[in-house]
Amino acid sequence: MVYKGILSDQRIVAIKKAKIVVQREIDQFINEVVILSQTNHRNVVKLFGCCLETEVPLLVYEFISNGTLSHHLHGKSENPLSWKDRLRIALETARSIAYLHSAASISVYHRDIKCANILLTDTLAAKVSDFGASRSIAVDETGILTAVQGTYGYLDPEYYYTSRLTEKSDVYSFGVILAELLTRMESVFSSHSSEATSLASHFVSLIRDNRLSDILDTQIVDEGGADDAEVVARLAEACLRLKGEEMPTMRQVETKLEDVQTLKVNLNSQITKVNQNATNHHSYKRIKGGEGTRVYSLENEFIQSSEFPR
Repeated sequence: MVYKGILSDQRIVAIKKAKIVVQREIDQFINEVVILSQTNHRNVVKLFGCCLETEVPLLVYEFISNGTLSHHLHGKSENPLSWKDRLRIALETARSIAYLHSAASISVYHRDIKCANILLTDTLAAKVSDFGASRSIAVDETGILTAVQGTYGYLDPEYYYTSRLTEKSDVYSFGVILAELLTRMESVFSSHSSEATSLASHFVSLIRDNRLSDILDTQIVDEGGADDAEVVARLAEACLRLKGEEMPTMRQVETKLEDVQTLKVNLNSQITKVNQNATNHHSYKRIKGGEGTRVYSLENEFIQSSEFPR
């Protein structure tokens, strides 16, 4: 159970309390304290404190007010996430996981990356949460044998069949999130035959047949994001490969998403600049009398637009 609370210094906090006295839950709470006390990243939820002496443990976090990514993608949110926001959330999430894998004081494999564990602030900034199942890894280790834990639909098949947890297990789960951001479909959905279908396998099958348009959220197309979506879809497909050695690292995923976002920002700024130039040109021609203004401006805009990357 999670409660909203107010500290004596007026900070609003979230207080997580175990439902029942079970050693496994207590162990997960303690594990979360150990891991979060050694991490510091703007896109990882902050732990303010804990109480382990009570009958059931209590953990106190920063209060994140805007629900989960799952709610915004699959719930009945009045304002659907724009493609621009989805791209940024994907990048922020990738940054936090890459940090956990390779830049934190200890390497951490989250083991339950999913949309329901990504919280959103009022400004829609991403915060990765719920580290109860996470494992810390020695710097000289590439993986560990452990009992399989995770959420159906996000679970790395290689980890499921071998019980070997590696950083690529999180990469696979993140690939599912990318597929959800592109399609607004849940990680497990009911097909026409009413059978439960894995989004990961369905998505990969369509991408390899060059049929992204069959599954891409139409809102992305309406917002002019189809080209970006194609790049992100290929990245998601790479994350969802069945062999860990064929997947990218989270640092590589982060870099690719940065490239997509940077290209989008640069292209938007170019379009804005051209529009401003066109507006100034119209104003100038009106001052000069305006003869033939529209014909010239269309030709001029066409020449300038031909310089944009396609």
